Amino acid sequence: MMAATGPGSDLLLVLEQSRDRGFLGPGPVERHVAQARSFGAAVGEGFAGRGVDLGSGGGVPGLVVAGLSPTASWLLVDASLQRVRFLETAVRQLGMADRIEVLHGRAEDLGRDPDWRGSCDAVVARSFGPPAVVAECAAPLLRVGGGLVVSEPPEGERDRWPDAGLARLGLVVRTVGPRSGYQMAEMELERPCPDRFPRRVGVPARAPLF
Repeated sequence: MMAATGPGSDLLLVLEQSRDRGFLGPGPVERHVAQARSFGAAVGEGFAGRGVDLGSGGGVPGLVVAGLSPTASWLLVDASLQRVRFLETAVRQLGMADRIEVLHGRAEDLGRDPDWRGSCDAVVARSFGPPAVVAECAAPLLRVGGGLVVSEPPEGERDRWPDAGLARLGLVVRTVGPRSGYQMAEMELERPCPDRFPRRVGVPARAPLF
């Protein structure tokens, strides 16, 4: 079983299987874990709240962050049934089924679910989509004061996250820059996300807010 202080050999094996199935990008899994740990650093040591990983894919960063926050509960969401089934098996193998839920679905629908809307302390997203899509899908899930953490390309700039566009969702940028060696954007929900967001499935991508 994975040690509470960080990813162990069982997790590395799971992520190698994920990579071999094409659910995780190429390269050493240790590199993917290192980036995922930067999400954990942003969420905060000792995080004990409710979190969501949007577009969990092959388990990064969700499985790693969950291992770094052993008293937190996490929801791993993905639109691919094949990946969801893989994640369900991985969660059982890692002994974390009591605090990690895996959902096959779309983030836009999740943001309308009364069990999840406005209830999360943290949302993380790695390669989920363009900034406007990530923001619109994440903001409805957060409680006021909750945080959104998004991986950025190495050249990611602050202007990818315009204040005016984020304000429509209740979000405000706290920082865009390196976190544990990786470029990250970190935001906070300053006021409740308006009821009209998120829009219907696919609309955030077709007609982005910014």
